[in-house]
Amino acid sequence: MNAVALSPDGRHVAFTELFNAYVAPLPATGGSIALSKDTKAIPVTALTTRVGAELHWSDARTLHWVEGDRYVSRRLGAENDDGGWPLGLLVPVDTPSDTVAFVGGRIITMREAETTQEVIEDGVLLVRGDRIAAVGRRGEVAVPVGARVLDVAGKTLLPGFIDAHAHANHFFDGAIPQANWAYYANLAFGITTMFDPSANTPTVFSQAELVQAGRMVGPRVFSTGTILYGADGDFKAVVNSLDDARAHLQRLKANGAFAVKSYNQPRRDQRQQINQAARELGMMTVEEGGSTLQHNLTMIVDGSSNIEHNLPVAPLRRDVIELWRQTDVRNTPTLVVTFGGLSGEYWWYARDRVWENERLLRFFPRSTLDARAIRRETGPDWDYWHITVAQSLKRLRDAGVGVQVGGHGQLQGLAPHWEMWMLAQGGFTPFEALRAFTIDGADHLGFRQDLGSLEVGKKADLVVLEGNPLEDLRASANTALVMVNGRLFDASTMAEIGGRQRPAPVFHWQRQPTGLSAAAAWGPTAPCHCPKGHRVPMPWEYGGAWTR
Repeated sequence: MNAVALSPDGRHVAFTELFNAYVAPLPATGGSIALSKDTKAIPVTALTTRVGAELHWSDARTLHWVEGDRYVSRRLGAENDDGGWPLGLLVPVDTPSDTVAFVGGRIITMREAETTQEVIEDGVLLVRGDRIAAVGRRGEVAVPVGARVLDVAGKTLLPGFIDAHAHANHFFDGAIPQANWAYYANLAFGITTMFDPSANTPTVFSQAELVQAGRMVGPRVFSTGTILYGADGDFKAVVNSLDDARAHLQRLKANGAFAVKSYNQPRRDQRQQINQAARELGMMTVEEGGSTLQHNLTMIVDGSSNIEHNLPVAPLRRDVIELWRQTDVRNTPTLVVTFGGLSGEYWWYARDRVWENERLLRFFPRSTLDARAIRRETGPDWDYWHITVAQSLKRLRDAGVGVQVGGHGQLQGLAPHWEMWMLAQGGFTPFEALRAFTIDGADHLGFRQDLGSLEVGKKADLVVLEGNPLEDLRASANTALVMVNGRLFDASTMAEIGGRQRPAPVFHWQRQPTGLSAAAAWGPTAPCHCPKGHRVPMPWEYGGAWTR
């Protein structure tokens, strides 16, 4: 049960369960009744098959709820609701007015055919408002009088990175933060677009719209909202017919989803019904097999838009590769969390001193990072399954199957770069890996016309790097500047250095005297406050979690 609302006269109770709304009389028995849609103790009436949020009464006979941008009402005893009324809440999309010229840098456009590496040396990229106005060599692009000119000689310009499987602090209910630290962490590492295939519906779309309106700082945020989960639980999406599937997809589309995630629907016909409903509504379906190969293969055959996570077997042989090649089904493998063996994130924790990454520490709670990164598990390279999986992904890509980067929220900002670097471990060239992080992700999500490459007319989403990632792919994380929707930020602090001049964010863990974890700030011992100054054990010595 998700929500309960008592009628003003105390005679009825309305509630939601498994995405439907119900109403029942409330008897004054003096005892308890187990309230559910299946209870036999009292009569329960179904109100709707796709209830929205905020179920409430206006009087003793009328219930209301919100479904996307529509306010829906139903009188007790009525056969149907009133279809809903548009709320009419419109806010302008944020559009900056700056004109900015990036001059002298290396521009990797990603705009040509897949096999062509277009690199413009000593280039100029001109941004007007939220769009790219010109791209070319110095001398070929006229910089207008009054434009802000940035000297980026020695640096590399790329399209903003696209994380096609991102979980970024979208699983809570309640008040929306004014500043989402996960958004800042991702932007600081050049990620300007995130697609979250599993999130809390009200939370993720609320934050996405706040970013779009310029009320929050963050990447572009897209999502499926809450997954269509087939296993038993308090958010199970029951799909036993095409009408069931349509109702679920209409509910999610009303909230802002252009794609849905079909997850653990156990029967093939259920997954097919979701696919059919998605085709009717012009939506994508993304699916994962939950480490079950036969589910993955039927998802490919049945025309899912994308397979989330890797297939649980590797190396892939010609039968699977040839089958997959003949579809337009893509794959976001999330090598950081592989099915079938040791995941890739452990490779990077074991080999990098992640807890010393200054950029990450600026936007990631230090106590959380220390707990994950300092005491590291490790193994020999041959024991890491992600490398074998990445080698099969290279074969899939060479056969024409689309592969894009997804960091799975394992480490905000940095994990998507790990993901791209792991593709290179499997044989992707630096250019192929960068495509997976830019234009291939945009193409998969249906945004190729606006995102993913540096071309005239496209959205001004870009990153300026120290170094050349075509020579050293790990330079992708050395961000100097990041621009999203024409808003320019200093990547080291995430202060806006144009337009609104928004200051760098300050998060609660940065208000500690040193910004360090308790262990680093206090050292291994601390005096007590008695006159003799006895040594007392610190919280980490008895398993406590605490910061100064």
